[in-house]
Amino acid sequence: MSDIIHLLPDSVANQIAAGEVIQRPASAVKEILENAIDSGANIIELVIKDAGKTLIQITDNGCGMSETDARLSFERHATSKISSVNDLFSIRTMGFRGEALASISAIAQVEMKTRRLEQELGTHLVIEASEVKTQEFCHCPAGTTLMIKNLFYNVPARRKFLKSDTAEMRNILEEFQRIALAHPELSFNLYNDRKLILQLKESTLKQRIVNIFSPGYNQRLIPVDQSLSFMSISGFIGKPEFARKQRGEQYFFVNRRFIRHPYLNHAVESAFDELLPEKSYPSYFLFIETDPAAIDINIHPTKTEVKFEDEKAVYSVVRSAVKAALGKFSITPALDFEVEPLFNFQTPPKNIPIKPPTAKINPDYNPFDTLRQSSGQRQISNQSNWKKLYENNDSRPTAFPESETETPEKLIQHDQEASSSEGMFMQLHRRFIITQVKSGLMAIDQQKAHERILFERYLDLLAKREPLTQQELFGIRLSLSPADAELLGEIMEELNLLGFNIKPDASKSFQFIVEGTPAGMKIVDVAETIDKIIGQYKNNLIELDIDRRVNLARSMAKNLSIKSGKALQQAEMKMLTEELFACKIPEVSIDGDPIVKMINIDEVFKRKTNE
Repeated sequence: MSDIIHLLPDSVANQIAAGEVIQRPASAVKEILENAIDSGANIIELVIKDAGKTLIQITDNGCGMSETDARLSFERHATSKISSVNDLFSIRTMGFRGEALASISAIAQVEMKTRRLEQELGTHLVIEASEVKTQEFCHCPAGTTLMIKNLFYNVPARRKFLKSDTAEMRNILEEFQRIALAHPELSFNLYNDRKLILQLKESTLKQRIVNIFSPGYNQRLIPVDQSLSFMSISGFIGKPEFARKQRGEQYFFVNRRFIRHPYLNHAVESAFDELLPEKSYPSYFLFIETDPAAIDINIHPTKTEVKFEDEKAVYSVVRSAVKAALGKFSITPALDFEVEPLFNFQTPPKNIPIKPPTAKINPDYNPFDTLRQSSGQRQISNQSNWKKLYENNDSRPTAFPESETETPEKLIQHDQEASSSEGMFMQLHRRFIITQVKSGLMAIDQQKAHERILFERYLDLLAKREPLTQQELFGIRLSLSPADAELLGEIMEELNLLGFNIKPDASKSFQFIVEGTPAGMKIVDVAETIDKIIGQYKNNLIELDIDRRVNLARSMAKNLSIKSGKALQQAEMKMLTEELFACKIPEVSIDGDPIVKMINIDEVFKRKTNE
């Protein structure tokens, strides 16, 4: 029997490694950007074509490579970052595995020009599928230019599973933003299909955040800064009032390397306890600096996961640093020991007689004479105060008589008569619509009901392609982050079919003008609403595998529906109920929860007798 174990050819081994390191165009962008930073460059330019499928080109002004180094850089496990096992525990550079260029060259056509500053001529290399086609001297600027063409051209199965250009470009933007945030002292330029998308000059971290996301972030950020003997944490957190219903800008960096760490993410969110509404998430941009020997960054091929030597200690430091920042900027409640001026009485001087208070009496006042003006004013005043208390009661019936001459007794009697009438509705805690039916009571969750109504309405509009739009008197300018701008471009046609009228601003990147909104919808803050719709859409992409139009209809319904806590009039409750039962699936919400609850009259009676 012959031997069956054999060594794989280098080309096959490199393709296997490429499957771990290079999963999509964004993975190649990350690896090459990290190499450019390690080269000591302070100006880095990224050029993308067809979402990286046709071309990824990165140019830097770093140290460049000699002829021998240029050739060796494409070999597996060839690196300048480590030379012994001990070096693995003191790594502060970005790339160190020596697999990036070897993996990329195995699945793409790669061309590199590089020159060291002290050399007159550079090196020009052309490699396809791990095979060196040409290597020659050339004239080129100091630094390195790497062109990755036709990614996955020789692995059609992997290329077939790439997502749409918009989705792949979003991933590239996300990787680019992470690198740019980690290195605000460097300049970055990003071109997409020959158009300048982002131009980031060297700046402070706060200015870099503002330049990447939007000018509005300038007022949203709270600085975090805490140093201990074994680690330090710095950066910014977002103010609680700007928290989102989905996870948005949440960035952790350890020694300037972006990481994902659910445990530390929980530390930040727990520091915001009692400051955020339910299911809301804060933004943060936090940088941890620690001894490289205290972390293991070699547990994942993409190096986005790390293991800390003492995770509980790091958790405590992160939580306390965020809490301290919130307290320092008066976000969290604090005890105030200063004396209230109202209670700061001054003792009168000695030998001055104290004058007792006096009361003025109107001798003509008759409490039984309701025709007198003074008594009439008092009666109206008392009724006005009672009405105020009545209106502030969450459990009051929605309808309220406006007659100025009604007494509290008559109002209560009126409400009792109204509630016993057929077809009348009442709100319970401004969340449920209660109405009488033959078998007992019917309770409807007003928010879930309206979400179902809007969801089916928007699906119908998308199918009919007949938008109903109300034009804005003045266009509303919308400024988005690059990733959100790409996403809005992807769904803009469908959003316009749903009633919006959004157009790109030709004069500025990542800006749009909203000229119309869906007819019949009162939107207080159009820019914030669209931002929430985009955020909900992104969240659905992560959590749900659904059609794009269904996703958008869900996102619109979630953000434009009436919410629990909104007071409704009789006509509004009646219309909401009628529209709900005109839906195809009136009893189930778009999240799969029940909308309607029936309470049988016998059940009510049993509960009463049991009590």
